[in-house]
Amino acid sequence: MNCKIRRWALADAADLAAALSNRKVQDNLRDGLPYPYTEQDGADFISAMLSADENETFAFAITADGRVVGSIGVFRQGNIHRQTAELGYYIAEGYWGKGIMTEAVKQVCGYVFEKSDIIRIYAEPFAYNTASCRVLEKAGFQYEGTLRNNAVKNGKVIDMKMYSLLKEEGGLFYGIS
Repeated sequence: MNCKIRRWALADAADLAAALSNRKVQDNLRDGLPYPYTEQDGADFISAMLSADENETFAFAITADGRVVGSIGVFRQGNIHRQTAELGYYIAEGYWGKGIMTEAVKQVCGYVFEKSDIIRIYAEPFAYNTASCRVLEKAGFQYEGTLRNNAVKNGKVIDMKMYSLLKEEGGLFYGIS
């Protein structure tokens, strides 16, 4: 199944709300998202992404089947980590296991490495989220280690895994010179 990443549009709020009003999706994300996730929540998020500094926040809708099925973003870090960025993403449950997220990760990393001075993109999936770890591995990310007892999610202390992709690796992997 083909997917594309593109800039957000306010008209995407309903599709975004449908994807995020699912406990299985939210159980793999950081806390702070409302549940149920409403169309207004989606519009507020989209407005924030559209007004964000384009050299700090690289936020895109993931589309497949002519509709928005998820979200992906790369967020520049600060201070001594100013050329490092964190990757975050999610996809509607009905689109899990179809290779869409791996393709979206490749597209967004290629874009960020080509359009910015970012030299390292990292992600920290929950250790129990083997599907997310697999997405990163298939997209060329390197496993760097386990962050033990690194988070509390749904009342449980959990491990997270650290993955990264360097520009020099990504440039080769994504055909960027």
